[in-house]
Amino acid sequence: MPKMKSHRGAARRFRVTKTGKILRRQTKLNHMLEKKTPAHKRRLGREVQVTAGDRRSVRRMLGL
Repeated sequence: MPKMKSHRGAARRFRVTKTGKILRRQTKLNHMLEKKTPAHKRRLGREVQVTAGDRRSVRRMLGL
């Protein structure tokens, strides 16, 4: 049986830490940035954990 391939779109969007947490980028940082305050944009620049409800499907897409 051949190796399982990871979902390439998911592999680009998610990152797994050494402890096993799955991180993703936050939304709303691509356009219409003039009206957002610098503090708001700074907060959006951080990576956040994937929510518990999505964790299982993301792990399957990544082949974990």
